[in-house]
Amino acid sequence: MADEKEVNENTNVTQEQLQDSGREDEVRGARGKGKFFANKGKIDYKDADGLRRFTTERGKILPRRITGTCSRHQKEVAAAIKRARAICLLPFVAD
Repeated sequence: MADEKEVNENTNVTQEQLQDSGREDEVRGARGKGKFFANKGKIDYKDADGLRRFTTERGKILPRRITGTCSRHQKEVAAAIKRARAICLLPFVAD
């Protein structure tokens, strides 16, 4: 009986309930890879058109939860956008 219904120690939810609700990965904390950088090369500050995807119309950097990137790639994107702004490839603020 205990083998059939293993209880998750953190949330007191059985494995059956997790599978029924489709939240098994969410409770474990598992996340997928960044969807934008799975097959791409390096992030380059000189690629202004590629970096515009990660900014709003007003020029703000989009957060990870919107872009779907992992934390490592999000940091690289933010640094590249800031470099591109410094050499005037991207605007600081859109008009």
